[in-house]
Amino acid sequence: MPLPWRVARLLDARTETRTARTLVLHVDEWPSHLPGQHVDLRLTAEDGYSAQRSYSISSAPDGDIVELTVQMLPDGEVSPFLFHDYAVGDPLELRGPIGGWFVWDPADPRPALLIGGGSGVVPLMAMIRTHRKYGAAAPLRLVYSARTPDDVLYADELKPSDNVDVTLLYSRSAPLDWPRPPGRLSRDDLPTPDHSGTRVYVCGPTGFVEAVSRQLVDLGYDDQEIRTERFGPSGV
Repeated sequence: MPLPWRVARLLDARTETRTARTLVLHVDEWPSHLPGQHVDLRLTAEDGYSAQRSYSISSAPDGDIVELTVQMLPDGEVSPFLFHDYAVGDPLELRGPIGGWFVWDPADPRPALLIGGGSGVVPLMAMIRTHRKYGAAAPLRLVYSARTPDDVLYADELKPSDNVDVTLLYSRSAPLDWPRPPGRLSRDDLPTPDHSGTRVYVCGPTGFVEAVSRQLVDLGYDDQEIRTERFGPSGV
Protein backbone atom coordinates (compact mmCIF):
# COMPACT_ATOMS: atom_id res chain seq x y z
CA MET A 1 0.00 0.00 0.00
CA PRO A 2 1.51 3.37 -1.01
CA LEU A 3 2.58 5.65 1.80
CA PRO A 4 0.29 8.67 2.16
CA TRP A 5 1.45 12.24 1.65
CA ARG A 6 1.24 14.18 4.92
CA VAL A 7 1.37 17.89 5.67
CA ALA A 8 4.56 19.07 7.37
CA ARG A 9 5.16 22.58 8.70
CA LEU A 10 8.45 24.18 9.61
CA LEU A 11 8.74 24.75 13.37
CA ASP A 12 12.37 25.87 13.44
CA ALA A 13 15.57 25.79 11.42
CA ARG A 14 19.28 25.69 12.23
CA THR A 15 22.18 26.68 10.01
CA GLU A 16 24.73 23.84 10.14
CA THR A 17 27.30 25.16 7.64
CA ARG A 18 27.41 27.82 4.94
CA THR A 19 25.53 25.41 2.63
CA ALA A 20 23.55 23.17 4.99
CA ARG A 21 20.39 23.83 6.98
CA THR A 22 18.47 21.58 9.36
CA LEU A 23 14.67 21.77 9.11
CA VAL A 24 12.65 20.94 12.24
CA LEU A 25 9.25 19.82 10.98
CA HIS A 26 5.95 18.97 12.62
CA VAL A 27 4.37 16.21 10.55
CA ASP A 28 0.67 15.45 10.90
CA GLU A 29 0.07 11.91 12.22
CA TRP A 30 3.72 10.92 11.84
CA PRO A 31 4.03 7.14 12.49
CA SER A 32 7.61 7.46 13.87
CA HIS A 33 10.76 6.20 12.15
CA LEU A 34 13.92 4.17 12.54
CA PRO A 35 17.38 5.77 12.40
CA GLY A 36 18.66 5.46 8.84
CA GLN A 37 15.32 5.95 7.09
CA HIS A 38 14.46 8.82 4.74
CA VAL A 39 11.45 10.73 3.42
CA ASP A 40 10.22 12.17 0.15
CA LEU A 41 9.39 15.87 0.04
CA ARG A 42 7.08 17.39 -2.56
CA LEU A 43 6.83 21.09 -3.39
CA THR A 44 4.03 22.37 -5.61
CA ALA A 45 4.03 25.78 -7.29
CA GLU A 46 0.95 27.93 -7.84
CA ASP A 47 0.82 26.87 -11.48
CA GLY A 48 0.64 23.21 -10.44
CA TYR A 49 4.24 22.27 -11.23
CA SER A 50 5.68 20.01 -8.55
CA ALA A 51 9.15 18.75 -7.67
CA GLN A 52 10.01 15.84 -5.41
CA ARG A 53 13.26 14.99 -3.60
CA SER A 54 14.40 12.46 -1.00
CA TYR A 55 16.13 13.48 2.25
CA SER A 56 17.54 11.41 5.09
CA ILE A 57 16.11 11.90 8.57
CA SER A 58 18.72 13.31 10.95
CA SER A 59 16.77 13.10 14.23
CA ALA A 60 15.98 10.38 16.73
CA PRO A 61 12.29 9.38 16.94
CA ASP A 62 10.40 12.14 18.77
CA GLY A 63 6.63 12.04 18.33
CA ASP A 64 5.46 14.15 15.40
CA ILE A 65 8.81 15.95 15.06
CA VAL A 66 11.13 15.11 12.16
CA GLU A 67 14.45 16.80 11.39
CA LEU A 68 15.99 16.86 7.93
CA THR A 69 19.35 18.36 7.02
CA VAL A 70 19.39 19.85 3.52
CA GLN A 71 22.64 20.37 1.63
CA MET A 72 22.12 23.30 -0.72
CA LEU A 73 23.09 22.70 -4.35
CA PRO A 74 23.56 26.00 -6.23
CA ASP A 75 21.95 24.65 -9.40
CA GLY A 76 19.35 22.58 -7.56
CA GLU A 77 15.62 22.91 -8.06
CA VAL A 78 14.50 22.22 -4.48
CA SER A 79 17.43 22.62 -2.08
CA PRO A 80 18.00 26.39 -2.68
CA PHE A 81 14.36 27.07 -1.73
CA LEU A 82 14.61 24.90 1.39
CA PHE A 83 17.89 26.56 2.37
CA HIS A 84 17.03 30.21 1.67
CA ASP A 85 13.26 30.67 1.50
CA TYR A 86 11.37 27.97 3.39
CA ALA A 87 10.02 29.83 6.44
CA VAL A 88 8.60 28.92 9.84
CA GLY A 89 4.94 28.00 9.50
CA ASP A 90 5.14 27.19 5.80
CA PRO A 91 3.68 23.83 4.70
CA LEU A 92 5.04 21.19 2.39
CA GLU A 93 4.12 17.60 1.60
CA LEU A 94 6.08 14.73 3.09
CA ARG A 95 5.89 10.95 2.60
CA GLY A 96 7.61 8.36 4.76
CA PRO A 97 9.35 6.91 6.55
CA ILE A 98 11.02 4.99 3.71
CA GLY A 99 13.63 2.24 3.85
CA GLY A 100 14.19 -0.94 5.81
CA TRP A 101 17.73 -1.96 4.85
CA PHE A 102 19.90 0.95 5.96
CA VAL A 103 18.50 1.11 9.51
CA TRP A 104 20.01 0.63 12.95
CA ASP A 105 18.11 -0.95 15.83
CA PRO A 106 19.05 0.50 19.25
CA ALA A 107 18.19 -2.89 20.78
CA ASP A 108 20.90 -4.62 18.71
CA PRO A 109 23.81 -5.32 21.10
CA ARG A 110 26.41 -5.72 18.34
CA PRO A 111 29.01 -3.00 17.73
CA ALA A 112 28.30 -0.75 14.75
CA LEU A 113 30.79 1.11 12.58
CA LEU A 114 29.38 4.22 10.87
CA ILE A 115 31.30 5.74 7.96
CA GLY A 116 30.12 8.97 6.37
CA GLY A 117 31.39 11.15 3.55
CA GLY A 118 30.16 14.75 3.38
CA SER A 119 26.41 14.97 3.93
CA GLY A 120 26.38 11.17 4.13
CA VAL A 121 26.72 11.68 7.87
CA VAL A 122 23.04 12.75 8.08
CA PRO A 123 21.40 9.31 8.56
CA LEU A 124 24.35 8.26 10.72
CA MET A 125 23.62 11.23 13.00
CA ALA A 126 20.11 9.87 13.48
CA MET A 127 21.71 6.63 14.68
CA ILE A 128 24.01 8.45 17.11
CA ARG A 129 21.18 10.61 18.45
CA THR A 130 18.97 7.56 18.93
CA HIS A 131 21.82 5.74 20.68
CA ARG A 132 22.24 8.64 23.10
CA LYS A 133 18.51 9.17 23.63
CA TYR A 134 17.87 5.55 24.63
CA GLY A 135 21.21 4.88 26.32
CA ALA A 136 21.84 1.94 24.00
CA ALA A 137 24.48 -0.54 25.11
CA ALA A 138 25.99 -1.28 21.69
CA PRO A 139 29.27 0.56 21.04
CA LEU A 140 29.16 2.87 18.01
CA ARG A 141 32.17 4.18 16.13
CA LEU A 142 31.84 7.01 13.60
CA VAL A 143 34.46 7.77 10.95
CA TYR A 144 33.41 10.99 9.20
CA SER A 145 35.23 12.55 6.24
CA ALA A 146 34.53 16.20 5.39
CA ARG A 147 36.27 18.54 2.98
CA THR A 148 37.26 21.18 5.56
CA PRO A 149 36.45 22.00 9.21
CA ASP A 150 33.84 24.49 7.97
CA ASP A 151 32.03 21.67 6.17
CA VAL A 152 31.50 19.47 9.24
CA LEU A 153 27.82 18.95 10.00
CA TYR A 154 26.71 18.79 13.66
CA ALA A 155 30.16 19.91 14.81
CA ASP A 156 28.93 20.75 18.31
CA GLU A 157 27.43 17.29 18.79
CA LEU A 158 30.14 15.14 17.28
CA LYS A 159 32.16 14.60 20.42
CA PRO A 160 33.24 11.23 21.82
CA SER A 161 31.00 10.03 24.64
CA ASP A 162 30.08 6.82 26.42
CA ASN A 163 29.92 4.02 23.85
CA VAL A 164 30.24 6.50 20.94
CA ASP A 165 33.68 7.05 19.40
CA VAL A 166 34.10 9.82 16.82
CA THR A 167 36.94 10.24 14.30
CA LEU A 168 36.96 13.29 12.02
CA LEU A 169 38.97 13.27 8.79
CA TYR A 170 39.49 16.10 6.30
CA SER A 171 40.07 15.67 2.59
CA ARG A 172 40.98 19.25 1.53
CA SER A 173 42.23 21.15 4.60
CA ALA A 174 42.54 20.30 8.29
CA PRO A 175 42.88 22.37 11.47
CA LEU A 176 46.36 23.36 12.57
CA ASP A 177 48.18 20.55 14.39
CA TRP A 178 45.52 18.01 13.36
CA PRO A 179 47.06 14.53 13.82
CA ARG A 180 46.19 13.40 10.28
CA PRO A 181 47.09 15.43 7.17
CA PRO A 182 44.31 16.22 4.67
CA GLY A 183 43.50 13.49 2.18
CA ARG A 184 40.82 11.09 1.08
CA LEU A 185 39.76 8.36 3.46
CA SER A 186 42.01 5.32 3.08
CA ARG A 187 42.19 1.82 4.46
CA ASP A 188 44.59 3.05 7.15
CA ASP A 189 41.80 5.26 8.54
CA LEU A 190 39.49 2.31 9.17
CA PRO A 191 39.59 0.15 12.29
CA THR A 192 40.61 -3.48 11.94
CA PRO A 193 37.63 -5.82 12.47
CA ASP A 194 37.61 -7.55 15.84
CA HIS A 195 35.45 -10.46 14.62
CA SER A 196 32.60 -9.54 16.96
CA GLY A 197 29.95 -9.38 14.23
CA THR A 198 30.25 -5.63 13.67
CA ARG A 199 27.50 -4.16 11.49
CA VAL A 200 28.82 -1.44 9.16
CA TYR A 201 26.88 1.49 7.67
CA VAL A 202 28.48 3.51 4.85
CA CYS A 203 26.82 6.61 3.38
CA GLY A 204 28.08 9.27 0.98
CA PRO A 205 28.69 9.97 -2.70
CA THR A 206 28.76 6.89 -4.95
CA GLY A 207 32.54 6.87 -5.49
CA PHE A 208 33.18 7.26 -1.74
CA VAL A 209 30.83 4.40 -0.84
CA GLU A 210 32.29 2.05 -3.45
CA ALA A 211 35.89 2.77 -2.39
CA VAL A 212 35.15 2.38 1.32
CA SER A 213 33.22 -0.84 0.77
CA ARG A 214 36.20 -2.36 -1.07
CA GLN A 215 38.55 -1.26 1.70
CA LEU A 216 36.31 -2.82 4.36
CA VAL A 217 36.24 -6.17 2.57
CA ASP A 218 40.03 -6.04 2.12
CA LEU A 219 40.37 -5.49 5.86
CA GLY A 220 38.31 -8.58 6.58
CA TYR A 221 34.83 -7.25 7.30
CA ASP A 222 31.97 -9.56 6.40
CA ASP A 223 30.43 -8.15 3.22
CA GLN A 224 27.03 -9.43 4.40
CA GLU A 225 27.24 -6.99 7.32
CA ILE A 226 28.09 -3.92 5.21
CA ARG A 227 25.06 -1.76 4.46
CA THR A 228 25.40 1.15 2.07
CA GLU A 229 23.46 4.18 0.97
CA ARG A 230 24.70 6.54 -1.72
CA PHE A 231 23.76 9.71 -3.53
CA GLY A 232 24.87 11.69 -6.60
CA PRO A 233 28.46 12.63 -7.43
CA SER A 234 30.20 15.05 -5.09
CA GLY A 235 33.80 15.48 -4.01
CA VAL A 236 34.72 14.46 -0.46
